[in-house]
Amino acid sequence: MDAQFMEAVRAAVNEFLMWVGFGTIVGLTAKGIMPGRDPGGALGTLLMGIVGCVIGCGSVMFFRSGARVEPISIIGFCAATGGALVLLLFYRILAGSIFVEAEAGDSWAHSARRRRRKRAILQDT
Repeated sequence: MDAQFMEAVRAAVNEFLMWVGFGTIVGLTAKGIMPGRDPGGALGTLLMGIVGCVIGCGSVMFFRSGARVEPISIIGFCAATGGALVLLLFYRILAGSIFVEAEAGDSWAHSARRRRRKRAILQDT
């Protein structure tokens, strides 16, 4: 094998593992900051952290012209956590855990939300 090719493979694997580790930390931080029950397990947390990092760091670089944001830095971590929080908020809104749309005859939606709130209160005590 060519030494230059092996160096490129080693750099790619290192970059991949860095994103996985950093994405996990960012996802866990976002889930820890936002209160309530969160969807997804370990894979959901990992993907939310990685995509949140891309969204957050990309937004900072878009709005600050000429800025280069490295994911593993203080500003990168804050931007990535913010991006993951935005993703988690949109997921909760779209999944119906924040807003429940019900019509006049849909009393089941309101009672299901009340049951969920009671369960959350009982688990917290």
